[in-house]
Amino acid sequence: MSIKFNFVNNKFDLKKQSLPSRHYFFNETENYIKLLNIGEGIFPKDRVKTYFSLKDSSLVLTTESATKIYSSKKEYGINSFNINLENSNLEFINDELILYKNSKYVQTFRLIFDETSTFFYTDILSKGRSFENFDFTSMLIKNSFYKNKKLEYIEKFDISGKELKNYIFRKNIKNYFFAKIYIKINHIDCFLDILHLEEFESFTYSCNKQIIIASISSDCMSILKKKIDYIWKLYRKQLCKKEFILGKQ
Repeated sequence: MSIKFNFVNNKFDLKKQSLPSRHYFFNETENYIKLLNIGEGIFPKDRVKTYFSLKDSSLVLTTESATKIYSSKKEYGINSFNINLENSNLEFINDELILYKNSKYVQTFRLIFDETSTFFYTDILSKGRSFENFDFTSMLIKNSFYKNKKLEYIEKFDISGKELKNYIFRKNIKNYFFAKIYIKINHIDCFLDILHLEEFESFTYSCNKQIIIASISSDCMSILKKKIDYIWKLYRKQLCKKEFILGKQ
């Protein structure tokens, strides 16, 4: 199951689509794609691959809904993203991961960008379904960012639900919804100052100060998403872009 597409000079070109991968493309105000890879979620043995590149283009990208990961006795569900940006802007507003009890999940995210490109990317983790509390078996996530094919920042998570639950209990953490945010923008120092003035104090630089990274959390998913949306609005304002409505509940 895979999808591969390109944008060159803001013109969309679908290279490959292997069902049941699906997408919705809108371009009334600017390029906007909703991804819907599997209607019900990701099952054991599923291999979902998303490849795309932007050249002299801008794209707002999101998922149709939360990514549900189903229970597994042995096999992992695998979701991978490979992205290349050349003098382009990407705004990837990802919905939350919902890992069901006893689920096993692997996600790889690889983004290559050049010095003239910008991006805004989010990952959200929930505690599972409403009656669950980080009851998944295993979650492996690798997010890597390359500037001109040279590694700028990498994160790896290899954790069980039990370990995460114990950590939250030991630290007496009251928030159960977490988001990671990654930003590449022009005048990065200025934008980091703006975020701090807005009291988003967890934001900081990657090693070479090419990316702004942060973790934010909340005890309520809707509040967490409102925080992400507000930061995204600040990002678009910095790019002199108007507010964009994703059109989702």
